[in-house]
Amino acid sequence: MRQPLHPTKGRRLMGGVRRRLATAAGALALTAGLVAQGPPASAAGLTQVTGFGTNPGNLAMYAHVPDALPAGAPLVVALHGCTQSASDYHGHSGWPALADRHRFTVVFPQTGSANNANSCFNWFEPGDSTRGRGEALSIRQMVDKAVALYGSDPRRVYVTGLSAGGAMTANMLAAYPDVFAGGAIASGLPARCADSVSAAYTCMYSPPDRTPAQWGDLVRAAAPAGTVSWPRVAIWQGTADTTVRPANATELRDQWTNVWGIGQTPSRTESLPGSTTRSVYADASGRPVLEVYSIAGMGHGLAVDPGSGPEQCGTAGTYYLDTICSSHHTARFWGLDRGSGDGGGTGALPAPTGLTVTATTDSTVTLRWDAVAGAASYHVFRDGTKVAGTASTGHTDSALATGTTYRYTVAAVDSAGAPGAASAAVTATTTGFTPTCHTTSNYDHTVAGRAYASGGQTYAKGSDQPMGLWNTFVTRTLKQTSPGYYVIADC
Repeated sequence: MRQPLHPTKGRRLMGGVRRRLATAAGALALTAGLVAQGPPASAAGLTQVTGFGTNPGNLAMYAHVPDALPAGAPLVVALHGCTQSASDYHGHSGWPALADRHRFTVVFPQTGSANNANSCFNWFEPGDSTRGRGEALSIRQMVDKAVALYGSDPRRVYVTGLSAGGAMTANMLAAYPDVFAGGAIASGLPARCADSVSAAYTCMYSPPDRTPAQWGDLVRAAAPAGTVSWPRVAIWQGTADTTVRPANATELRDQWTNVWGIGQTPSRTESLPGSTTRSVYADASGRPVLEVYSIAGMGHGLAVDPGSGPEQCGTAGTYYLDTICSSHHTARFWGLDRGSGDGGGTGALPAPTGLTVTATTDSTVTLRWDAVAGAASYHVFRDGTKVAGTASTGHTDSALATGTTYRYTVAAVDSAGAPGAASAAVTATTTGFTPTCHTTSNYDHTVAGRAYASGGQTYAKGSDQPMGLWNTFVTRTLKQTSPGYYVIADC
């Protein structure tokens, strides 16, 4: 395929010594010797797509499309790491098997040595990583092509990537929040962390310790003016990563919690296989909007878990590390395993009505709902994850955390096993919350999500009690009396 020239392509091919040296240095630092596991040629189930736009970033587009894919299926964009290829990422990441199982398309963009000496996406080059420019625009054009070609749902488009691909993922989420409903950053870096090679080294090995608001401002500046709807984000990081230091996951958390307007304290934490800890951050309605997965002892790479189990996927290899299947858990977080982010699917049955919370304890929530004609059973979803199947019109969810808010939906299932549309969501908070006090400046209270600022003044979240000026000089004590509810307790 004849590729249009990138605006800076002439410098790359006709004397662009500076950029070649710079991108090579950045690539080597970011990947520490990633070795491709396969050639850039198409693999089984991977097809090259041409004619997807002006392609100013000089990228190639490959796609994995399950047979008999229904119209309106989700779309995932998966970005490889340095010295890798679309074929390599297709063969190891686990995304193709998940796409076949849950019925969605995966697009694998591919860069090459003409763009970057080590075939990295140029995440640290503003000309390639900002809205409407270079590689970022090429990826955006691939999304448009896939939506038109495969009938993908433009409301359910997601992006994920490893290492340099993870860093580019963060930048794509910042630049195109109107395109992507969610993202997953594996061994990556905060959006807009670097705009040069020297800054890239700093970000990788010692990321700037910016405030959440400063990180959030970088995203807001990259997004279209007036953006109020943001993608849900999953962050994957190994604690033993010496290429992209674990501190980057912390800065990413600070960045996206601030963008969402929530605090940096997780709503809950959970232990998963592979020595993995998942920290969940929910919005005011109780819906998880950010998840951070920390894998103890894992180095630099994408977490995979080869096998045939329901939560397994991927193939181990160089920088594909056998710990836990990150792609499976990311797909579940996005709702790809059910057809929507709140449960339910593509069956014909209508959404159940009358979903209510009838009782709570310190570890259980009891639900009931109205029967749906033709339903053989019902699926119950907690925070978008299926937790039960039942033939009755009620369910008690157990083994929950004390004093924690959860979000529930229900879907009716027909006799063929197809779930229909999800019900309207309800929230429930378990009892037994232990009050806690926090003493710090009004500014820090706001950053932590215990208060909010309006017109230069600060107010306690939940009670709306006035706390005084929004700055670092006024110190107050807030007492949390229930999840998301704070009162002034200076005495």
